[in-house]
Amino acid sequence: MKALDTNVLVRFLVKDDEKQARIAYQVFTQAEYKQDILFVPLLVVLETIWVLQSVYEISDQDIISAFSELMQMPVLKFESHQVMQDFVSTARVDGFDLSDLLIAYSAKISGCQNVLTFDKKASKFKLFQLLD
Repeated sequence: MKALDTNVLVRFLVKDDEKQARIAYQVFTQAEYKQDILFVPLLVVLETIWVLQSVYEISDQDIISAFSELMQMPVLKFESHQVMQDFVSTARVDGFDLSDLLIAYSAKISGCQNVLTFDKKASKFKLFQLLD
């Protein structure tokens, strides 16, 4: 199994560099043909969110839709499918910061009761606890 770096996932999604987008697509199709799996670490998901928001100014809803579609691809294996499912389903309805949600669900699946934070907005989500 091979893992994907953020830049490969971003090229696949935004296709802003024709050559790299084509190569990324070929990696996906070859893995699918060979029935290989491409691993997507949660850190790559987090970094992809940041790049799509800050560099490409893609809306949160479009980002969530993209990850929802990626999760349906049999060639991709996310580090924690449950974290991704919880993240996508919550992000669709609650409007919390995407990075905060990913952090919260990652902590939860690792056995944490909550995430300690100074972020007042994040602390409104049930998995965060405000430090004041």
